[in-house]
Amino acid sequence: MPEPLWLVRPRPDGGCDYVSFQLQASVETPACHEVEIREGSHLPPQMPLLKRRHRLDLAEAERCRERLQQEGGFRCSDPLF
Repeated sequence: MPEPLWLVRPRPDGGCDYVSFQLQASVETPACHEVEIREGSHLPPQMPLLKRRHRLDLAEAERCRERLQQEGGFRCSDPLF
């Protein structure tokens, strides 16, 4: 997951739920990498709403991405904003 990755799931109200994955250097060990995950929703023209933000190691983030795509109905997308 070297580049930012966006997953989006449309909602019935015309908005969407999103999850973005961004590679970051670890806070404790700068040589290691973590993935910052931001979860939220967006209903244009309103500002996006950030619901949750957390960090996972690379392997956990990959499992999270797979689960969201397989079970959560999310699809890869261009960045929303």
